[in-house]
Amino acid sequence: MRGWGQRGRRMGPFSSPFKWPVRQMWAPPEKQPDAFSHWPLGNGRWREPSRRLCGCCSRKSSSFWETSSMKAWADDVKRFQKMFRHPGHVQLKVVVGNHDIGFHYQMNRYRIKRFEKVFNPERLFSWKGINFVMVNSVALEGDGCNICSEAEAELMDISHKLNCSREEQRPGQCGHGPPLPASAPVLLQHFPLYRQSDANCSGEDSAPPEEKGIPFKERYDVLSREASQKLLWWLRPRLILSGHTHSGCEVLHGAGVPELSVPSFSWRNRNNPSFVMGSMTPTEYALAKCYLPLEDTVLMTYCAAAGLLVVLMLVHLGLVASPVLFGYKLLRKFKTV
Repeated sequence: MRGWGQRGRRMGPFSSPFKWPVRQMWAPPEKQPDAFSHWPLGNGRWREPSRRLCGCCSRKSSSFWETSSMKAWADDVKRFQKMFRHPGHVQLKVVVGNHDIGFHYQMNRYRIKRFEKVFNPERLFSWKGINFVMVNSVALEGDGCNICSEAEAELMDISHKLNCSREEQRPGQCGHGPPLPASAPVLLQHFPLYRQSDANCSGEDSAPPEEKGIPFKERYDVLSREASQKLLWWLRPRLILSGHTHSGCEVLHGAGVPELSVPSFSWRNRNNPSFVMGSMTPTEYALAKCYLPLEDTVLMTYCAAAGLLVVLMLVHLGLVASPVLFGYKLLRKFKTV
């Protein structure tokens, strides 16, 4: 059993809308660690030690990267580790996103190394006969920059290893290290593959109706057509899991390769945060969406509790008659009559 979620993001220190401080007070993302730590695989019902995330752990403000400091990064990492705390037997795999290293024009080696030092992401790994490929989708700009060229070369090498594992080869012909399982990989990345918009997306976790028809911008909202085709050709995945858009969507690419965009796991980004639970074998998989309580429900609960507390305080101070005592007197009066 595995879980996927698009990581929660925190407010940046710049120009935050008024409603965000209100949410920070009443329904902050820090209240969400219990939802993560009580996933079925983490509470003893399931002992499958694996969880994976497709998202950004850092602040939401786009200008954050222009003034980022070591302390701000350390604070974000500390918050992330608190929000996604997990038992020691559970593996946590983190996919890099644009709020971790910036968009392409903000990305540099320092930010990449800073991320890798904390999360140590593996590009290719296998678990119980299942191959997983974690892609730095920010580096798939296709402009020939050094980081982009290195990322594509690494993907080509991974492609060779995966293709070699599917064919009968003599020992040593597939490179160094143990041979990979002969299984089509599961692709994990932050940016979705290219699609025009969310117009064909459905479900309660999809984008609002007024946003579905807005065209996506290549290399900003989704990967470019070219980068998307390269990933499909090189890796030949059987399933793609992505994030970034904050909304859920299921898409079929090419010859029927499914992609699931995982919604945001944060009340700040949507009213109904969710994550995805998955059960996988080398040849099959099953996915299910799990929802947190609606933010409206959480706020109404807080308001009701606050109202009850005010009434109890007024009763204690004698400013309002106790409802129990009032009801008792009314009942006695009724019996007397």
